[in-house]
Amino acid sequence: MTVAVLLLGVPMAIFGAVLVRESVTSDLRLRTESLARAVETRLTFDLDIDADYLDRWVDESPDMPMRITVLTPDGGVVAAGDEIEGNTYRFRQNTPSGGLVVVEVPSEALFWRGAQVVILVVVACLVAFAVGALVAGRQARRLAAPLIYLAASAEQLGAGKTKLTVLPSGVEEIDLVANELVRSGERMAARMASEREFAANASHQLRTPLTALSMRLEEIEMTAEDPHIAEEARVSLEQVERLVGVVDDLLAAARRTDGGTTEPLELAEIFEQQQREWGPTFRRAGRPLEFGDAEGVKVLATPGALTQALSTLLENSLKYGDGTTSVRVRPSKSGSDSGVVIEVADEGQGVSDELAPRIFERHVTSGKGTGLGLGLARDLVAADGGRLELAQRRPAVFAIFLAAVPKGLDPSAVLPPGSMVVVGRRRRRR
Repeated sequence: MTVAVLLLGVPMAIFGAVLVRESVTSDLRLRTESLARAVETRLTFDLDIDADYLDRWVDESPDMPMRITVLTPDGGVVAAGDEIEGNTYRFRQNTPSGGLVVVEVPSEALFWRGAQVVILVVVACLVAFAVGALVAGRQARRLAAPLIYLAASAEQLGAGKTKLTVLPSGVEEIDLVANELVRSGERMAARMASEREFAANASHQLRTPLTALSMRLEEIEMTAEDPHIAEEARVSLEQVERLVGVVDDLLAAARRTDGGTTEPLELAEIFEQQQREWGPTFRRAGRPLEFGDAEGVKVLATPGALTQALSTLLENSLKYGDGTTSVRVRPSKSGSDSGVVIEVADEGQGVSDELAPRIFERHVTSGKGTGLGLGLARDLVAADGGRLELAQRRPAVFAIFLAAVPKGLDPSAVLPPGSMVVVGRRRRRR
């Protein structure tokens, strides 16, 4: 738009200024010739040429100062009009009888005539630019809205939500991409469902023969008279038990991921629910529990998974930490609003250097617990496309990194159809 205005406006301004200058000079030249003919007529008939006569010619151009000087053949000089200071343009015309007519106009008058055209063209260019900018802005918003909506849908697809619903935007190219995104989500959902079904079926079918095999090995171990045979049965039984554990994990994973999808969650609602659940427990233990301001912060996570992960971190802080336990939310270090970090910290002794590298491994614990909580919490967060890390060892700070809905965008306008998920009160199991 700017290039088009410049390419058209600059030559038009120059051409207009030159055209106006030529028009004014041509008009003054014709006026000088006409005055010379009138003077020659009066000289021929011996009529007087005085200032009053010449004033009529000066008054014909009130918008431009003019001075007329007539030199008669006998040496007389007659002038009309005000004296002009500064540079002037002069137009001369001799008469057949030997007279001379001189018409003078100020140079500034010709300059401002051209400048008026240039100013008019500049104003027209500015108006055209403003109108073009408004039209371009409106068109850009019309194109940006479906693109933002499409980006939010793609982010949800990447975070695990395979069932997408997109609205037609009216732009053919964007609609083609949106439809292909929906088809990709459907193919992913079908593939994931097939894999989950296979894992569940395989796990279920393996449980019965493995159980029977375990019972047979236990019987052999108990009834064998040869110690060597009993030892081999015991070793085989341990291997079968490990295989049963693997099958159980596969079955649990298949059930846990069945239908698990991310949704836009109100983080303030999650903090409120956690405060209601853990606040009384912390007060009974004489420990303060503080939650930061999360109003307006929205994250993409599976309903229930984030609350479970936060509950695990709060329970660990209650068991192994000390002082005030605080839960804070901040943007990611990149400075953009595409990520949110939830930090759970306390004022205890923290995590030892020996335990820190293995803190998320299963069955690794510093107390009497099972060592499964942090590993499960990390898996739940990772399933939503985020990550759980030990950000600081002493005092301990655990950080949950999640994808967030940008604050500057209205979720009702840019997110795929579906209401925000509000996490209600959840009863703790005892």
